[in-house]
Amino acid sequence: MERVLLNRFVSKGTIDKNIFGQFSEHLGHCIYEGIFVGENSPIPNTHGIRNDVVNALKHIKVPVLRWPGGCFADEYHWEDGIGPKQNRKRMVNNNWGGVVEDNSFGTHEFLELCELIGCEPYICGNVGSGTVRELAEWIEYVNSPSDSSVAQKRRLNGRDEPWRVKFWGVGNENWGGGGSMRAEYYADVYRRYATFCRNFTDKPICRIACGPSADDYRWMEVLMREAAFMFEGISLHYYTIPTGSWQSKGSATDFGKDEYYGTLSRALYMEELITKHSAIMDRYDPKKQKGLMVDEWGVWTDVEPGTNPGFLYQQNTMRDALVAALNFDIFISHCDRVKMANIAQMVNVLQAMILTKGAKMLLTPTYHAFDLYKAHQGARQIESCVIADTVGEAGCGVKAVSASASEKDGRINLTLSNLDCDSLRTVSVEGLNIAKASAKILHGAMNAYNDFDATSVCVTDFADYDVKDGKLSVRLPACSVAAFEIEEG
Repeated sequence: MERVLLNRFVSKGTIDKNIFGQFSEHLGHCIYEGIFVGENSPIPNTHGIRNDVVNALKHIKVPVLRWPGGCFADEYHWEDGIGPKQNRKRMVNNNWGGVVEDNSFGTHEFLELCELIGCEPYICGNVGSGTVRELAEWIEYVNSPSDSSVAQKRRLNGRDEPWRVKFWGVGNENWGGGGSMRAEYYADVYRRYATFCRNFTDKPICRIACGPSADDYRWMEVLMREAAFMFEGISLHYYTIPTGSWQSKGSATDFGKDEYYGTLSRALYMEELITKHSAIMDRYDPKKQKGLMVDEWGVWTDVEPGTNPGFLYQQNTMRDALVAALNFDIFISHCDRVKMANIAQMVNVLQAMILTKGAKMLLTPTYHAFDLYKAHQGARQIESCVIADTVGEAGCGVKAVSASASEKDGRINLTLSNLDCDSLRTVSVEGLNIAKASAKILHGAMNAYNDFDATSVCVTDFADYDVKDGKLSVRLPACSVAAFEIEEG
């Protein structure tokens, strides 16, 4: 029997809702066809934005959405995407597929999308090929209530009141596609740009510096030492590659047990990354006033056969849902430092929540993992300790069970995952005086997925558990994620 020990008297604080954030880039069919179909589309829409996609995202309470990239951000010039659509500049998307970008989805459309979903926007500025003035005026255009020429341009384009956007990224992956910069050079560039990222209202902006790729601890050291006094958050990017090789990443659906456990093991590397980066941050910021923003994460596989390799379209299985659950558990356990995370990406790209095909839409297993975890948003974290067997081959073994717990409004929220792809696991939950519980579950074979003709992986009610003597005993199916709402006696 596996055991989960909870101690409600020990907590790292509030779980920021923004760790359940999303990312949408001008890449493949994420924006066009996935989110934006145009006002003349027969697909039901609001000003060109798909109603079905918006409603699905509202259901999982998306808290924050990052845009326009990604690599695309450092070739994006925001003024190309405002004003009458017929007059907007056409460009080639050199990063993703070499297709023509007509800029019909720009600043106004993105911010309307966020309003429809009910989430905070997170705009990533162009440092790689842009200018300080360009980013400064973008912030002014979006946030200024003044009578300046820039704010008047916004009004002429149909928006009187400013949007008051809080989150602004100052560049993306500037160590790579965002300019191939050295840490010291980017630190100086960041300081220059950040100087002109001004507050225009009583709602201060949150400036997010480009942080390291995976285990580049030197980059974090330099940025914390040289620029931390000028940012409120710093990013971290890490992708889970099933094979561990960027050249041949592995199939999204066709994999065996070794690759399944290997993928979960690589996902757990996020724990080491956050621990070590947090230790560096702690030396310069012991009061933890700077947020670590994991604004790109998720499973990256080979594209689906027959699709454009530059569009990064991949299917999504129960394995992906478990990778999401593991990452959530890591973010929650570091909620004193991790203040935002944005999975890559929201629709039709990489580890997506939603896949679309014309008027059809499906919800992936990862979407359902977000649904099961949404009760943790803004709740007080409760310390949890998992005692469990190890499953998987030597070198890529993982604990059979993972868990997170929180409390909010007098309710205990508990999420449990069984990573064993073969066997049911009985889990004893201890440390609370449990009176009753209700639960929902997501489970299926490790490579089960939903397609446009059949939905087999979805959330259902769950009742295979007992409450006795204040403890919860759960018989958790293989390859599953369950969410419990618990009342104490």
